[in-house]
Amino acid sequence: MTTYTVGYFIGSLAKASINRKLAQALVGLAPPELRMREIPIGDLPLYSHDYDADYPPAGRALKDAIAAVDAVLFVTPEYNRSIPGPLKNAIDWASRPWGTNSFARKPSAIIGTSPGKIGTAVGQQHLRSILSFCNSPQMNAIEAYIQFTPGLIDDRGNVTEPSTMEFLATYMREFHGFISRVYTVLPRVAS
Repeated sequence: MTTYTVGYFIGSLAKASINRKLAQALVGLAPPELRMREIPIGDLPLYSHDYDADYPPAGRALKDAIAAVDAVLFVTPEYNRSIPGPLKNAIDWASRPWGTNSFARKPSAIIGTSPGKIGTAVGQQHLRSILSFCNSPQMNAIEAYIQFTPGLIDDRGNVTEPSTMEFLATYMREFHGFISRVYTVLPRVAS
């Protein structure tokens, strides 16, 4: 089986974020054919097209990090029925300037957790709309809206509920299969 490098974004900047815990769990449950690498977003200034002629180092580092991976995974909370501002800011940086969209033809998947029963469903739908505009092929099944209950994932990323652990492992196996299918029909373009 082909091995792919997956860059993952954590939508929350909070150090104790439950989505950071979820990301740790996904890294641990990923099949060996997926090499996981976090793409940090916390150092980016607010995007402005004034930067397009001369990207600052943080913007160039983000674009380089995305170019270095085969696929991207978004692990994000839902803020006010949307995605967090820092994640939208990172997407804006990565998709600009015009003609240099880092997400074009890059396979993607979305997952998130929340204490609420709908577990980030509305925010994920908003993110899907943004990624569609960015021409990123998206894994649409299986959808993953995780309700976070106390102790579901410990501080080391261990999932304590067996059915959730199996669901997340299946999600990561499905993501590997999805990436393979995307690159079967959309061969990689040299950067």
